Amino acid sequence: MKIEVSFEGKKGVTASFDGYVVKTDQPVESGGDGSAPAPFELFLASIATCSGIYVKGFCDIRNLPTDKIKIFQEMEYDETGQTVTKINIEIQVPSDFPENYRDALAHVAGKCKVKKHIMQPPEINAHTSVQE
Repeated sequence: MKIEVSFEGKKGVTASFDGYVVKTDQPVESGGDGSAPAPFELFLASIATCSGIYVKGFCDIRNLPTDKIKIFQEMEYDETGQTVTKINIEIQVPSDFPENYRDALAHVAGKCKVKKHIMQPPEINAHTSVQE
């Protein structure tokens, strides 16, 4: 997969790949228009939604309904408020959700591919080239 990035407006940055378009922006107080999530917010949302797809898959395999399951993600920050030090994911299940699957559900949410990449980050290299 190759992602193409383009720029729009004050601080808008758009990623295009595989027929999808993902827009980001900065908050007004950071010079943007606040028209889309900031890239870091999108990153955090990717953790929550990644956990969600693992929860969904777990339930689908067992024919467990997911319409009443809710996932909440909260972040804890360092004293500067700039760096996330802990991410807490809460999976709320309805009272009739089988008790014997509750711990397994939390376990499977932790298998998220995004989390795996945070725990063992890839090498990231940037370079410039000249357009032809």
